[in-house]
Amino acid sequence: MPAKRAKAKEHLLYHRDGSLWAKGQMTGGVATGFWVWFRKDGSKMRSGSFEDGEQVGEWTTYDKAGKVFKVTTIKPKPKANKAKPKAT
Repeated sequence: MPAKRAKAKEHLLYHRDGSLWAKGQMTGGVATGFWVWFRKDGSKMRSGSFEDGEQVGEWTTYDKAGKVFKVTTIKPKPKANKAKPKAT
């Protein structure tokens, strides 16, 4: 029987003043899916996606007016090869 996957739950983070800082999803304590960060004034600052806690794909940074400032493409990190080395 395959292992059950934990269901993603909405996760909110707040600035010290109580305003929303970030909104996204967590699965088993690890960031997953689409996330958005906000400035204290409520304007969107950055957005992008996570896979298994790692940033992946296009990440967008916004200026204070909400217009796209830059888009950065983050390549996935190579997975560690867990295969045992061959004996010589």
